[in-house]
Amino acid sequence: MPQSHSICAFLTTDDLDGFFTYDRLTIPCFEELGWAVEEVSWREEARAAVDWSRFAVVVIRTPWDYQADPEAFMAVLARIDAATRLENSLALCRWNLEKTYLRDLAARDVGIVPTVWRAPGAPLDAALFDELSALDGPAPVDEVVVKPVVSANADRTHRLGRGDLRRSGAEWAAAEADLAGRAAMIQPFLPAIVSEGEYSLFAFDGALSHAVLKTPGPGDFRVQEEHGGRIRAVSPEPALVTAGETVLAALGALAETPLYARIDFVRHRGRFLLMELELIEPSLYFPYDPESPRRFAEATVRRAG
Repeated sequence: MPQSHSICAFLTTDDLDGFFTYDRLTIPCFEELGWAVEEVSWREEARAAVDWSRFAVVVIRTPWDYQADPEAFMAVLARIDAATRLENSLALCRWNLEKTYLRDLAARDVGIVPTVWRAPGAPLDAALFDELSALDGPAPVDEVVVKPVVSANADRTHRLGRGDLRRSGAEWAAAEADLAGRAAMIQPFLPAIVSEGEYSLFAFDGALSHAVLKTPGPGDFRVQEEHGGRIRAVSPEPALVTAGETVLAALGALAETPLYARIDFVRHRGRFLLMELELIEPSLYFPYDPESPRRFAEATVRRAG
């Protein structure tokens, strides 16, 4: 049995039924490096104190219900950080928790999907189409995607059209109910999400590892597997690689190099625009590159010393 200084914890949650998880593919790679891996639910703290110090590193992997109680989740991360090494770091997680981090990256010349931000309680109305049209131009925006600034797995995410507002407004009412009391972000619905898909690049310790293309299932716009999305490995074209490296460079200038990052892009008018930079609990899609589990394990062990 490896010594206690060689144990890594994967932070997860109580119940992952219905989710697609791949992190166990990395465990043989950790074992070859002399490490053991244990899975620990972040909610275990509510039942009994966890001795986080017995782990050399705690890697946040699948706490995929944290968005229901982000304050409690961040408090658990703070306790872990006080006891041992946390990956990604507490500072990065705090920065990445709200999707307003996109504004910081845009200020560093990263191209992001045009976004209108709404404070809690601000109305969702026809004016947002005009605001987005002014940002996106030259064509008017007639369809949008609305979601909370703290969200995961497309929870509380709605695709709304200008016509929905003119008709019964039922879709708008559902969105307003879902977002009541929550800060929100509104972006134009980009047809390439359906016609081409969303690209994800993965980086371990600052080095690009692999890439996938995610496309929604029939009649949907969400690309997650839990919503019927389809995934396939791709070899990223040079422009996509450059876009990913630009994001990583901006992140390094703003904060620090993360252990892991998933960088999501959509092609829009000939450019790759950043949709999200996932630094807290992204799926890393290990099955789509047979060497990626080893790269991840080696990067984790190297950083943990």
